Amino acid sequence: MQLDPIDKALLRELQRDTRQTTKALSVKIGLSPTAVYERIRKLEQSGVIARHVALLDPVKVERGLKVFCQIRLDQHIREQVQAFEREVAGLEEVVSCYHIGGAYDYILEICVADMDAYREFMVGKLTAIKHIGSTQSSFVISQVKQTTELPL
Repeated sequence: MQLDPIDKALLRELQRDTRQTTKALSVKIGLSPTAVYERIRKLEQSGVIARHVALLDPVKVERGLKVFCQIRLDQHIREQVQAFEREVAGLEEVVSCYHIGGAYDYILEICVADMDAYREFMVGKLTAIKHIGSTQSSFVISQVKQTTELPL
């Protein structure tokens, strides 16, 4: 789907706050509320807007420790890669997982309450997954920038 300047302006606004009314968006974008509604519906149906979510404060939901864990598999056989990915996808502490190139095979973003919870996660869940050759964890000291907004 080709996005025109109005679609991009609408998407920028929705990325900032998806709870804005169609009337408020229509004033900002310069379209009628009906036209705004139809554009949003079209963007949802085409998959440009994948979903609407609420962003939570990790500290207030007891997930204040963010860890990036790099994982190297001991083998790269298709079945083992797929099994690893299925198991990681089922771990609630893992909020994102990327298959990457370089020295490691995967990088996981993990959110837990504290260091004790991370140790329990590592010992009880992550290292129980077969075919992990090695891991390296990096702990977030402070967040410099974090956004869910994609540049348009």
